[in-house]
Order: sequence, then C-alpha cells, then structure tokens
Amino acid sequence: MTPRPITFLIFPDFQLLDAAGPIAAFEIAERHRPGSYRLRVVAARAGPVASSSGATMNAEAADEAAIDTLVVAGGEGTRPALLEAPLIDWVRRTATRARRSASVCSGAYILAEAGLLEGRAATTHWSRTADFRRRYPGVRLEPDRIYVRDDGIWTSAGITAGIDLALALIAEDLGEAVARATAQQLVVPRRRPGGQSQFSALVDMGGASGRFADLLDWARERLSEPLGVERLADQAAMSPRNFARAFVREIGMTPAKAVEHLRVEAARSRLETADEPVEQVAAAVGFGDAERMRRAVLRAFGQPPQALRRAARSTAAEEGSGAP
Repeated sequence: MTPRPITFLIFPDFQLLDAAGPIAAFEIAERHRPGSYRLRVVAARAGPVASSSGATMNAEAADEAAIDTLVVAGGEGTRPALLEAPLIDWVRRTATRARRSASVCSGAYILAEAGLLEGRAATTHWSRTADFRRRYPGVRLEPDRIYVRDDGIWTSAGITAGIDLALALIAEDLGEAVARATAQQLVVPRRRPGGQSQFSALVDMGGASGRFADLLDWARERLSEPLGVERLADQAAMSPRNFARAFVREIGMTPAKAVEHLRVEAARSRLETADEPVEQVAAAVGFGDAERMRRAVLRAFGQPPQALRRAARSTAAEEGSGAP
C-alpha cells in the first residue's frame, strides 16, 4: 500500500490545535494501519512558524509535491494569509491535484478566497458567520454544523471539530474500525455525527460568559411546556426585547433556536438510551408531534431520529462484542 500524502497548511498566528489535533488523529491511525499515511506540514516559507500562542511548528515550503489531502488550519493569522496571493494561488492549484481538501475553523476563509467553496455547502466557527457571509455570499454557509462535506471539499468548525473532521476522513480511507480505535486513543467520541450542532457546548455553558446558564437549566426542566421569548424573558427578569437582544449577543442564536437545541439534545438522549416510541419522545421534549421533531433532529444532526437510534444500537452491539 502506498501511503497517502496528507499535507497541513499553516501560517503565522495559526491556531495550534487546528493543526495539531488532526495531525495527531492521522498519526494514531497510521499506527493502527501502518503505511496508510505520510504527514507533512507546509507554509509559504520553510522554517519554524509561530502559532497564535507563541509555540512554533516547523514547516516545509509549500511546493508541487504529490498530495492526497490538503488540510488548512485556522486561527487569527487567517486574515493576513488571505492577502498573500502566492499562497492563495498555491491552495487553488493544490486543490485541483488533491483528492480532497479540508479546513479547520477559519481555514474556510482560505478555501473560499481560493474559490474552492463557491456554490458549495461549508461551515466555519459560529462566531465568524456574519463576516464570512458578507465576504463570500456565493458559499452556502451552514454555521450550525460541526463539519460539512460537499463532494471533495470538507470544512469544519473550531478546534475540536477538526478532530471530528480528521476522524471522518480516516473512516472514509480506512474504515470505521480504525476511526473508532483512533478516537479511543484520543479519548474523544467517534459517534458525534457531522451534522451535530456546534452550538451545543455554548448553550450548555449558558453563553460566552455563562450569563444565561441558570435560565437554560430552568428551561431544560420544562421542555414539554411552552417556552416562548416572553416566558423566558420573564424568568430572566428582563423585557422581551432586551432579553432577545442580549441572548443573541451572548449565545449566538435566538432564544427559539436555543430552545430547539435543548429539545433535540434531549430527544437524542432518549432515542439513544430508551425504547420509547418516537411519538412519545416528541411529546416528552416539547415538539408536540413526531414530524416536527424529525425535521428539527435532521437539521441539528444531519440524520433522522430512527437513524440516531440505529447508530446507538449498532455501537452498543459492537462494544458488547469487544470489536476494536
């Protein structure tokens, strides 16, 4: 077997984990299936490249060497990198030679600047949504996804989503058993589907500063009840208008969307751990009917409720059999 050349593009002020996370995943997969990958880090110029943390990573000069997969890191240095025309040209040329191209977090800007995302579905970190849409209106941005695949172009959200992306690429190459073994070594979940919401963790924390943590805990206990803006605002002791504005600033989504996320997370938990009929789950978590829940689950996780249930049962059966 000829090793697949996996090339990671970095630049000054890149986010260290955007590169290191996927590199570690491919490295571990290589241990499980020796001869599968050959890893390489490149930059516009050879030498040590400082990340935004100050820690450096050595890189070779970007060239025309054979490549299977291009992975572009993100980070604060993305925007200056967009102004380097030779680098953007290199990305464009390389993508035409590579079997697939991918980005982590704001690395999507570099793929978009190279014209690789035009007319395609893509994602990036939720905090970049408005700016990205303004800069690249021809991209079908899906900011609620952990990662998105559109033909041979893959994009992912921030930092840890780069590991999800790498595991998906590994599964495509080497199969689920190797991807699962790699995830176990990394001590991360393998089953997190690509469609899962990247907002879930932010909602769990109650926002960037935790301001609405108590309110969302209160809402979680009442998912079967109506949870409109007025009721949430009253619980938060704010006027509906001020509450809605503050909530969007803090959480990054509307109150209605956040409540939907709470409900789909609760629905997923019940679907995966209990044998309740789908209709009963829908009523218990506040969707009212199964079709409304199906649409919401599909938006959030990229899979319908029954697929989530089947995947959970399949994984439980594999773990019970001692499969790697």
